[in-house]
Order: sequence, then C-alpha cells, then structure tokens
Amino acid sequence: MTDISVLEIDRLTVSLGSGRAARPILDEVTVRVDTGEVVGLVGESGSGKSVTCRAALGLLPRGARVNGSVRVAGTEVVGLRGSGLRALRSRQVAMIYQDPRACVNPVRRIGDFLTEGLRTGLGMSAAQAQERIIELLELVGIRDPRAAMRQFPHEFSGGMLQRMVIAAALAPEPALLLADEPTTALDVTTQAEVIAVLTALRASRGTGMLFVTHDLELASAICDRIYVMYAGRVVEHAPVRRLFTRPRHPYTAALLMSTPTLASTNARLVAIEGRPVGLAEAPPGCSFAGRCVHVRDGCRDTVPPLRPVLERVSTGDALEAATQSAACLFEGELGDLLAPRSVVVPDAVSGCVG
Repeated sequence: MTDISVLEIDRLTVSLGSGRAARPILDEVTVRVDTGEVVGLVGESGSGKSVTCRAALGLLPRGARVNGSVRVAGTEVVGLRGSGLRALRSRQVAMIYQDPRACVNPVRRIGDFLTEGLRTGLGMSAAQAQERIIELLELVGIRDPRAAMRQFPHEFSGGMLQRMVIAAALAPEPALLLADEPTTALDVTTQAEVIAVLTALRASRGTGMLFVTHDLELASAICDRIYVMYAGRVVEHAPVRRLFTRPRHPYTAALLMSTPTLASTNARLVAIEGRPVGLAEAPPGCSFAGRCVHVRDGCRDTVPPLRPVLERVSTGDALEAATQSAACLFEGELGDLLAPRSVVVPDAVSGCVG
C-alpha cells in the first residue's frame, strides 16, 4: 500500500428533495482508498454502501443535493458534468456490478460489449481494441478468448460472464475499481474463483479497489481495511485483522457475532434484534441505539462522531490501533465487552493489514 489516494471521499452528505420533503441518505461519509489497496465497505442493506460507491462515478440519484468532496485520482467528481464526467468514467474509474447479466446486451455478441468502451472512449481501432480485450480475457482465465468474443451472453455461466465484465472494467487501466457486491449472485465455488481473479489483478496491476459487500467473511479475505456503515454513516474503520479481533463499535461486534464461520461451527449465532434503518428514518442520537445491547444514557440524545480509538496497546498493535476509529460515545468503557467469539482471519490478508 502507498500513501497515494485514488479515492478520497471527504464528509460526503447526500439528500433527496428539499425543505420538509428532504430525505437524507448519507451523512458526512469519509472514505479513502490508496493505490494498490483493497478497501471494504460493509453493512446491512440500506446502510448507504452502494450510494457511497456510486458517488465515485457521479451516479447519484437525479435531484440529489450533495455536500462534501469526492475525488478520484485527483479529479473532483461532485459537480462534474458532460465531457469531464465521460472522460473520468472512460479512463480513471470502472465498476463491477452485482449481476453481470444486467451489464450486457443479450442480443449482441460479447466481443461487441467488451470492445465498445475502448473504441468509443479511448479512440482505439477495432483491431487494437480486440487485441487488448483478448489479452485481458486470458488474464482473467478465459481459455479461448477469440472464440468467446463471438458468443452471446446466454452461452456463458454467471462466473464466466463476471470474469468478462471484470476484463471490460480493467480494459482502460483505471486507477480505481469499484466492486458493488460482485459475487453475491454467484455460487460459492464460482465466488471463490472470481475473488482469486480480483486478488491476482490487484497484486499484478496495483489498482485501488473499493469492495462493497454485506459479507464480513468475504471482506476479510480480500480487503486491507474495512469501513462499517450503518444508517448512512460510517460507524467504524479499521485494518481487517484489528476489526475482527478488537471491534470498537457495538454494531461491528454484533455483525461479527451473527456471522457464521468454518472456524466456529459450534458457536451460537446471535441475531441482531430489530431491523436496519436508513438515515431518513434513523432516530435522534446514535442510529443503532434501538438495537444495541449496550445502550446507555446519552446514546439516544447525541450523534456520536467518528473519532480515533484511544487504547493502550503493545508495540506490535500500535500501528493498527492508531488507524482505528469508531462512532460510539462509550467505546473506551465497553472495551472487552465488544470482543467477538473466536474469529480466524483468513491467511489471504496476512501482511496486507495496515
């Protein structure tokens, strides 16, 4: 990981409508992704993950009122329009969506889909675009790319089609790759294959990636750091290993306790009571207070700011602790009460944290 940021979201606030009809979606969300780094964005449905992700593409809902800053490879996205926005999407940032079949035209050959962006966005000739795509298809594990380009989308499995969508996203060599639940629609075996492809590409190309998922185990296998979102706000941020072993927000701890793992087959899963809420329906004070087993006086009155975790740590943990933050008024007092059951962080993240 380097200190060069390919994505800097700074205090992003988004709402729809105006006046009394205004419906808030995000509240002062701050996220950073550095070159060659994979950063996770996790939380239950409705927490604001996808909206945060799409802000980097300038794909916020029509009529959205936006405050704050979103910078991709040094370019400010908020307020960007027309040719500037098209250039950003053609060269600097690309997105992998949850369902690969929603990205392609079912009546056009896959080669047309794969080369279109290079021809229209980067001005490549048909021959140049084809050679570029063939190289990328080989890179993502397509055995006969020339034959594949002559086929139609329905002739491929979901996993094979997702590999092709990844190749299309990588074609312009973007600085930032946005992955919005890219494996949710796939079976477990295919999911593992796609994650292996993304991990290899990250290592070989140094592309920064924002990985959106509701699956903490999956995030732990691919990410360096994780932002946890709830009701349109970031409630915790930490390196992966630190987040799994020393969570400092009750919501993060509750997510870990409700996540099944192969390493804890005999452990009882603890469901989070109640239902997730969006920012528009969040109560005053801490949005999680109504579901939190550690709720105290003051939680329902004050919105807790995201602030650095203050904790005495050993030398080996000092770097990880210094980069952890949580939005809980009592995180310092709760301490070990938030420690999850035995969690084994996959070896895939060894040496990547921090």
